Amino acid sequence: MKKLRWAIDGELWELDASTPRTLEGAARAVPGKALPLGLSRGTKLFRPNQIDFMQRFMAAPFLPSYTHHLGVTIQRVLSIPVSENWSALLLGQFNLRKFLSSLKENGGGDGVHKRDLKSIGKLFLDKSLYALGFSSEVLLTPDDTLLLSSDSYYDHNSSSIPRKKAVFHHKFPHHNLTVDAAWPALFVDKETGTYWDVPFSMAIDLASLPLDSGLSYHLCLHHNHGSPKQFQGDPIAQVPASLFAGVSAKCAFSYEKNVDIWRSKAQKLKMVQPYDIFLSDPHVSASGTIGAALSANFGESSVRLVEDAEDIKHLSYHNPTLKSTLLGDIFASVSFTAQHGNFQWLVSDLTRFHIRMDFPSGSKFLSGATRLAQDLLNSHQPSPEAVKMICPTTSLSLQQQIAGPFSFRVDSGVVIDFKDKGWHIQADQPVFAIEYALQVLFSAKAIAWYSPKHQEFMVELRFFES
Repeated sequence: MKKLRWAIDGELWELDASTPRTLEGAARAVPGKALPLGLSRGTKLFRPNQIDFMQRFMAAPFLPSYTHHLGVTIQRVLSIPVSENWSALLLGQFNLRKFLSSLKENGGGDGVHKRDLKSIGKLFLDKSLYALGFSSEVLLTPDDTLLLSSDSYYDHNSSSIPRKKAVFHHKFPHHNLTVDAAWPALFVDKETGTYWDVPFSMAIDLASLPLDSGLSYHLCLHHNHGSPKQFQGDPIAQVPASLFAGVSAKCAFSYEKNVDIWRSKAQKLKMVQPYDIFLSDPHVSASGTIGAALSANFGESSVRLVEDAEDIKHLSYHNPTLKSTLLGDIFASVSFTAQHGNFQWLVSDLTRFHIRMDFPSGSKFLSGATRLAQDLLNSHQPSPEAVKMICPTTSLSLQQQIAGPFSFRVDSGVVIDFKDKGWHIQADQPVFAIEYALQVLFSAKAIAWYSPKHQEFMVELRFFES
């Protein structure tokens, strides 16, 4: 089960995170502190295309979203017909909170009651209420796609800078090649929830298609240029080392194995299509992944990555003269899923639970286990630092059908507060959502989610996700 805000390929590779902070509706994952494993950009439906689909087929004239720095905004898309292999979309965003605030200020507190239609109409001419995005997608060949986009924000502040992006995608047999350039590029740190703008970022990525079980790999060449800037309104945080200027070449290999502990063989209702075919089989399953990653870094980022990789120095090499660093490590992931119901009945026919534990650094885990063993052998109290090093990154997901195609879902990380002597377990960055399954499309859904941590709300369209 994928985290609501994060697209995850093969249950391991973190792709892009959904966010309403930009018109694009996505932010790249900040590569890991020691080993940058967030390699692929992902291929989910582009944000303007999502809005266009909902306008056409779901009778949604506007799509709302919310962020703490913009407030409530509404978006609408205008489709520009070009040709059969070339589409263009114009996305418009209107800042509803700022409009209502201006209306109240100019109305002396009584708002509409003291204003005529002409004066209210003048408020709509305020350019700072709007943002415009233009995107064009060209199908060069059946296997080649070029996407160009440009966003303009008329509310001039540090969080509303113009953004441009170009993406070329090619499909090889069992592989995907993606060339992605953005200026600036928006990144989000999954650990702290902080957003960063990098003036220019480019990635060339070759990834094998995800399999239910078997070997997969990612190869990536990544270049950042310019000094990262924190997104306005976020708590002040330290800049992640991997966002500094430099070039990095990365490769990662993994082997995944899925096991069905139990799967229902009971007959489904005849002549009744499940609301989602990917959620139509009651089962209990487990999966495990183990892999290795190698990263070569050049430039300013290489120096800072070495400082962040103190726990795996025996797997790193740094050349100060050439400003280059070589990092290597192993990683592992274990997950467990249980589902009840076929998602066919109107009520009480879907309950799904998922837990996933990631060990992003094998050497860090071994180092922590060694220190913990020494503490126990010497009859010492286990140090919080050693326990923290062996604890996996854990996430939970729970989904429950409400009625018909509607279901409620919550995804959350799980962390241990080591500052407290009792080591209390806490929820980390929970996300709450209502999902509406589009039955006629077999496995598609509209999702309205809210993140209390980021103070963000968004409505999205997802395909072929469980």
